Amino acid sequence: MRLVVGIALVVRRIIELQSAPPICLAVIHVLAIAAGILLLAGLWTPIAGVLLAIIEIWSAFTHPHDPWSYILLGTIGAALAMLGPGAWSVDARLFGWKRLDLRDRKN
Repeated sequence: MRLVVGIALVVRRIIELQSAPPICLAVIHVLAIAAGILLLAGLWTPIAGVLLAIIEIWSAFTHPHDPWSYILLGTIGAALAMLGPGAWSVDARLFGWKRLDLRDRKN
């Protein structure tokens, strides 16, 4: 899921940057590209997911012609922030992979 969102985000924002937007929008695009690269690598996934969610929800309100793709990417960014990076990520290599084992309740 991290890879799909990261690739979609980076490609989409690079295409939007090529249309020479104003500087305030260019900063938002660069931040979104940075969040996408962090998600691709699996580095600082909770921070990148929250950043992605904030940027995409803001973009959904400022681009009313097609808000649904922004809402989808923002929702997935929030889900990634809550789920974490997964086993194959830089975060897992640096900090260890956190795994919860749920046991059956015994009376």
